[in-house]
Amino acid sequence: KVIKCKAAVLWEANKPFSIEEVEVAPPKEHEVRIKIMATGICRSDDHVITGALVMPFPIILGHEAAGVVESVGQGVTSVKPACTLLECAFRQFQDHLLLLPVAFAILKLKEKGKKFLSLILSYCKCKINCSLLVGKFTKFSPLLSTGWSTVNEVAPLEKVCLIGCGFSTGYGAALQTAKVEPGSTCAIFGLGGVGLSVIIGCKVAGASRIIAVDINSNKFAKAKELGATDCVNPKDFKKPIQEVLMEMTGGGVDYSFEVIGRTDTMTAALACCHYNYGVSVIVGVPPAAQKITFDPMLLFTGRSWKGSVFGGWKSKDAVPKLVADYMKKTFVLDPLITHTLHWTKINEGFDLLRTGK
Repeated sequence: KVIKCKAAVLWEANKPFSIEEVEVAPPKEHEVRIKIMATGICRSDDHVITGALVMPFPIILGHEAAGVVESVGQGVTSVKPACTLLECAFRQFQDHLLLLPVAFAILKLKEKGKKFLSLILSYCKCKINCSLLVGKFTKFSPLLSTGWSTVNEVAPLEKVCLIGCGFSTGYGAALQTAKVEPGSTCAIFGLGGVGLSVIIGCKVAGASRIIAVDINSNKFAKAKELGATDCVNPKDFKKPIQEVLMEMTGGGVDYSFEVIGRTDTMTAALACCHYNYGVSVIVGVPPAAQKITFDPMLLFTGRSWKGSVFGGWKSKDAVPKLVADYMKKTFVLDPLITHTLHWTKINEGFDLLRTGK
């Protein structure tokens, strides 16, 4: 039957969320309907709020959730009600990870007449879009069979929900995309949750020197707690940060990671790599409608430039293993969680995100 529940709806860019009543239809074929138990706040959602990532409105954001199956649709055999699931922001079809440009994906679905997720506003019967075709800032939500991974039922959902996007993205950028080697030197630009997760990945990989870079020095203590050996604030220097790092390391780092989403820091991260074998990975979401310019000599001299989405993991295969690794204490998640709020305080949560808290 249809479930009525509350959801945080964004009506337009640069406006606060509005708590509205929505109707969540029973799951269709190959869908499940889940009760959301915990969800993280991701910077990608804030890009939609500010208009940096263009999406159709009204919209329910949220894509880093963990919950319990409430009901299943026809054709779903891998899970049943009461199973614990972790939502994956990026779907895996067979052995491939699917990432479509979000706005394009939603428009194509509309063109084909497919009602993908059955979320409508109760009082005006207005169809709501869902970010990344997910939409988890709500109490109940439908989810396609390609969008979940079953996890250990004893795993703390308020912590492992981070594996659905932010943590896996940073951790995998180090282990899967860059393939950081033991004894190497790494530089991480940006010390939000994803950047800190890169630090964790570099430490697990055995990097001997991990340089954390941020203009907010208040983040340095947490970075060192998680494995950073050096912390650098570009505001403390008159010269470009890439020159500072080249001098610190005697020629450049082996691996660098841009986890901010700015074109100037992307080129700086590339430039601070050692020529001939340095690898730079773009992890931060690039700003919409901006182009990047750089000196091609940076690549000609042997540096490699890569991008990383969801850390290069195949979501349905990797997420259960990452949860298992967390349970075995291979890595920690607790330091990444600074505040725990009731979901109706979502606007307060985004204010904390924007102030680096």
